[in-house]
Amino acid sequence: VQQQVKRLEQELGLTLFTRVGKDKVVLTPAGRSLYAFVAPFLEQWPQTVASLRAGTYGGTLKIAAAGMLLRALLPKWLRRLHEKHPEITVELSELRHANLEVLRSGEADLLVEHWPEIPPDVAVQRVGEMRTFLVLPSHHPLAERKRLALRELADETFISYSPESRLQALQLRALEMHGQLPKRTHTADTSDTILGFVAAGVGFSLVPSIDIAGPKVPGVVALPFDVQGSTFPVYAAWRKHAPPNPFVQAALKLAPHG
Repeated sequence: VQQQVKRLEQELGLTLFTRVGKDKVVLTPAGRSLYAFVAPFLEQWPQTVASLRAGTYGGTLKIAAAGMLLRALLPKWLRRLHEKHPEITVELSELRHANLEVLRSGEADLLVEHWPEIPPDVAVQRVGEMRTFLVLPSHHPLAERKRLALRELADETFISYSPESRLQALQLRALEMHGQLPKRTHTADTSDTILGFVAAGVGFSLVPSIDIAGPKVPGVVALPFDVQGSTFPVYAAWRKHAPPNPFVQAALKLAPHG
């Protein structure tokens, strides 16, 4: 111990202890200041190590998801997580377009989205299901119908997702399956914008919703579009080969069942 103290004093260029008797030394002012700094660390070290090994320490969980899922799927899930693990802080970010790079780059720990194919470097857990709904303005002459065929809207403007969104491809495929490619199209980046256009009477659209009753937006009527390929699983995805993340595991244990 004496040799370690001497090496520390040489490294600092300071005297940390002074002898006040034959068998007694005391801390110098510099020694007392250094002790005040390191003592809490040394005292808390055993508990900290035990907490790290048990995965019970606190920290931040970064979750990225589409805006629709942030509002419809995440609130109840995160409320359960907060009640069970108040030591975990959740940082949410909204995705305008599905992008696995935010996961691969470490910008997000969990990514909540629909993936038609699961890449080999990503692990997933199903947490929900989106259904497709035909949405049109509530003041539309056909709005009171329980069911509609797309051919009945042949002369209407279709509001699609932007070409950068893979949801546009799903929309167009559904229209092609019914032999009903739109004569006029407007594009929008998000479901919220599309629903805003529909509420304003600009046109109609096909949009996914996690809610079995469809999106609930003033001025919009949502009708089920129950055809083959109109439902999509929603996954929570994380990096398969990343070191174990106790925050991710805690969230997955409390995730909704898809």
